Amino acid sequence: MDPRSAYVHIPFCHRRCFYCDFPVVPLGDRADGATSGSVAAYLDLLHQEIAASPGGPPLATVYLGGGTPSMLSSAQVAGILEALDRRFGLAPGAELSLELDPASFDQARLAGYLAAGITRVSLGGQSFDDGVLADLGRRHRGADLREAAGWLGLAHRRGDLASWSLDLIQGLPSQNVAHWDGQLSAALALEPPHLSVYDLSIEPGTVFERRLAQGELALPPEDLAADLMDLTWARLTAAGYGHYEVSNYALPGHASRHNRVYWSGAGWWGFGMGATAAPRGRRRAHPRTRAGYAEALAARTEEPADDGEGMPFDERLMVGLRCREGVNLERLARQESLKPSQLERLRQRLAPYEQRGLLRVEGPRWRLSDPQGLALSKGVLRELLAWWQEQEPPPASAP
Repeated sequence: MDPRSAYVHIPFCHRRCFYCDFPVVPLGDRADGATSGSVAAYLDLLHQEIAASPGGPPLATVYLGGGTPSMLSSAQVAGILEALDRRFGLAPGAELSLELDPASFDQARLAGYLAAGITRVSLGGQSFDDGVLADLGRRHRGADLREAAGWLGLAHRRGDLASWSLDLIQGLPSQNVAHWDGQLSAALALEPPHLSVYDLSIEPGTVFERRLAQGELALPPEDLAADLMDLTWARLTAAGYGHYEVSNYALPGHASRHNRVYWSGAGWWGFGMGATAAPRGRRRAHPRTRAGYAEALAARTEEPADDGEGMPFDERLMVGLRCREGVNLERLARQESLKPSQLERLRQRLAPYEQRGLLRVEGPRWRLSDPQGLALSKGVLRELLAWWQEQEPPPASAP
């Protein structure tokens, strides 16, 4: 089935954050995407890629991520949406999301984005603490975040913006329970319809990886990290937010439709440098540099053929277990031609988690308990990956 979702990567940032390993192009704090020749040249490539794509049914979700998409003018954002509309069409009521950085837009620019068709905003706040933001390498400060969130809240209450999300990071260096509780209080005071709360991850090649190796980064111990996750769940669920994925909470009707496409294993289009796509078969990633992206577009004569593989079994299982509803393991096993003995070995391997109440096996459906199981999902997922790698030979996919 042809996908009905598209991700568009805008790689430009003012600066690279110290924890970031995304394919980005820092342009400097004073850069303006509307007048930058680098941005204009990249958008030309992006429009070429969209126009040359094979097309498909109207898109139900579009996500403009980065990078810092709010470095683009509203006219540039409108141009991307118009290109997608020409090639695919945009379905009535489509969720059209845009990532915004608190220091990169004002009310006038926000109004332009909404006029261009944006219906959902993801605000990359990360923290309200000025010291923490400086340590993360962020350009904005707590006052910027509160002001930007206030504009989004006003647009939402007026009915001009269907929904918006606030991103926060927990498990930061030297963080404690009292500090994190204050961060959650600050977030809840802004009444975002959706909250994404991510664990800090130390990625290869980042400033944080170097600092950690040099002993300059004091990360919270695992038991404190679990306490922070428990506090997050308790505060947000008490405020009416549903915990629908490991890192995501939403008020009723405000779960991210686009992100659910990824977690369900459904296909999507991906456009731009470093973008990942899975239109009809195995997931593939675009080159992570502008030069590589341009060369790939010049060399491509047609859309790669469907290899029929789809998302690998282990990935489908791990992604499914990140969601509150879990995964129908029996269905996945049939699709992958797994033997009952293989599933039994997997269940034995995960028995300690099941005995502790972290993993629930309810007929064919396996799910992690909320909040304890979801909070400790990394351990379960590591065991799943180890089990899959031990399958010799790897189970053959069903025809």
